[in-house]
Amino acid sequence: MSAHARLADLYARKPVILAPMEDVTDVVFRRLCRRLGATVCVTEFVNVEQLLRGAASARRKVALAPDDQLTGIQIYGADPAKLAAAAQVAEASGPLFIDVNCGCWVPKIVARGAGAGWLRNPAAMVEMAAMVVRMVSLPVTVKTRIGWGPESEMPIVDLARRLEDVGVQALTIHCRTAKQGHLGAADWSWAAKARAVVKIPVMVNGDVCSAADAKRALAETGCAGVMIGRRAIGHPWVFREARALLDLDNENGNGNGNGNGNGNEPSPPTAAERLELCRVHLQENVKARGEPYGVEITRRHFPGYLSGLPQGPALRQALNRCASLSGCLDILAQGEQRLAAGAFF
Repeated sequence: MSAHARLADLYARKPVILAPMEDVTDVVFRRLCRRLGATVCVTEFVNVEQLLRGAASARRKVALAPDDQLTGIQIYGADPAKLAAAAQVAEASGPLFIDVNCGCWVPKIVARGAGAGWLRNPAAMVEMAAMVVRMVSLPVTVKTRIGWGPESEMPIVDLARRLEDVGVQALTIHCRTAKQGHLGAADWSWAAKARAVVKIPVMVNGDVCSAADAKRALAETGCAGVMIGRRAIGHPWVFREARALLDLDNENGNGNGNGNGNGNEPSPPTAAERLELCRVHLQENVKARGEPYGVEITRRHFPGYLSGLPQGPALRQALNRCASLSGCLDILAQGEQRLAAGAFF
């Protein structure tokens, strides 16, 4: 099966996708999320200039393990020629697709004309996407926002048509403007409007924080799938929960996971599962990145992983003070002993 056919097949299943997030969606976290139900994952943002000069950080980001094949590599930059050349380099890693970042709103990124900076000039954005498509044989997708600023500058519907016309194979729409950043509510209606005018799959992104949100986003927009970002950092079980709820809709005959299933949202992870994920994530991060860095980069996940446990805050503080894997594992073992004694119930 070709890469284009594989991608189309995955989108036909109403995928729940892990969003690209800098310093988060590395190979270890992608593996954890996939185990918990993420259909497709996307890498951290890869700077095209760093990739073209062979920087170690960029090489790490595009390296895909044998079990990491249902993954797209996301690239970003302001120079169309460099984006196209970097797409060729990324293609050699064997991803499922190449994704172009046209949605990052961070000021230092947009100031260079990269990320959501492309939305200031939609025509240039389309020309850039066409150049990238011509340079690779893999499917090219685009992740973008609904516009740069106010509604008068909201190009997403026409932009979706034009991107489809130049060969972009799928579109992920974060339903806020670039100027909003993470402020305000995501307006999913824009994803629905864009989806209605194209034949390529459209993913809805923004404020998808639960299984119920995923189901509602698909029902309201008719999109091919949902992409989940920030919620996954502390609660990667959201993929398992969303997948279960969408699959339940299918079983109830509501079709492709976007109906009004009669089931309830799946149960949250148990205390034992939360502690186990802390341990697994620590071990795999240290294996991949060494000590103490592997321990340090796991800490951002602890607030969510330990959420709801009566002793969670104290346990988190102890883990945050510990720089060694063995010490962290001892702390978690003590937590499991408390759990066995009923202290976490």
